[in-house]
Amino acid sequence: MRETIPLSVPSLTGNEWNYLKDCLDTGWVSSVGSYVDRFEQSVSEYVGTQFGVATVNGTAALHLSLLACGVQRGDEVLAPSFTFIAPVNAIHYCGAEPVFIGSDPATFNLDPDKVRQFLTEECTREADVVLNRRTGRRVSAILPVHIFGHPVDMDPLNAIAAEFQLPVIEDASESLGSDYRERKTGGLAKVGCFSFNGNKIITCGGGGMVTTSDEALASHIRHLSTQANRRPFEYEHDEVGFNYRLTNIQAALGVAQLEQLDGFLEIKRRNACLYRELLAEITQVELAWEEPWARSNFWLCALLVPPADRGPLMEFLLERQVQVRPAWKLMHTLSMYQHCQTYQLEETEAAYARCISIPSSVQLSEADIRYVVECIKTYFESS
Repeated sequence: MRETIPLSVPSLTGNEWNYLKDCLDTGWVSSVGSYVDRFEQSVSEYVGTQFGVATVNGTAALHLSLLACGVQRGDEVLAPSFTFIAPVNAIHYCGAEPVFIGSDPATFNLDPDKVRQFLTEECTREADVVLNRRTGRRVSAILPVHIFGHPVDMDPLNAIAAEFQLPVIEDASESLGSDYRERKTGGLAKVGCFSFNGNKIITCGGGGMVTTSDEALASHIRHLSTQANRRPFEYEHDEVGFNYRLTNIQAALGVAQLEQLDGFLEIKRRNACLYRELLAEITQVELAWEEPWARSNFWLCALLVPPADRGPLMEFLLERQVQVRPAWKLMHTLSMYQHCQTYQLEETEAAYARCISIPSSVQLSEADIRYVVECIKTYFESS
């Protein structure tokens, strides 16, 4: 029986064992150590920011960033519905509510034009405060997500945010290594957030990172991540904090992984190009691709299929040991977020109905890719 071709699994072929052994040999295994400092510095330098703050996971990075950017209980944050749940949950952790804004049909990402329309037509400004006319709540931030590794169109979004004096918290969890107009994601807004979960392009087994060039913001986020302990020796805590720091062991994995990132990016692009070439022979499908102003890391390759074929095709592929997944359930359809306001989600719902994630691991062989495409071809020839 053929082995399963996984969707996205880590590649641990560099210095991981050496750096982990160093942690164990020296006893530096917890939330303080040279690898934490090295990882923070390396990631921040890579994305072009001055500071990095390592966190236990990407959700923690988002939560801390929202709090530090002033999101308060009773506020609203503009966010996409087409996303993994982590950024929306992080908004909820702050006591705020998401407002789900529709997708750009070309990228599936948060659409800057729809954001502008919402802020202009559905909101009012009183002094320096933006208020949602329908709810009366303060809109306090914008949270774009770089879906599947493809960048959001950030320049117009940042211009809108500046006009309305709103901070942008950039969820770059899926996009390490992606470029937007020759700038790295995670360095395109007031603050960026990364995830290093096991299925990301590099992993710490878990882990996250906040990146920013705002020194005061970085200092506050670091403070919040260590239980807001102002005087550690005396255990003096000056606000409600969190135990959100990354361990030295995890950071050691991250350092080893980051050393291999450029090679991972080359492989991901080569694999995506081969998928695109082979899938071009199947008229019913297409591979989601990058815009001229973007260079995706192709964290996950997204296959677009007729909506009626999405479920049957996934079952067909899974039966043939090809691990696939639908896109995440749209956030506004989940029971805990069904009450939240939505705005122009037609393109969002259309994209969700067509989207399947196909195997995208760094270890994919050419034979694996050809097998996946052949299975897709067989499905459509037989249906």
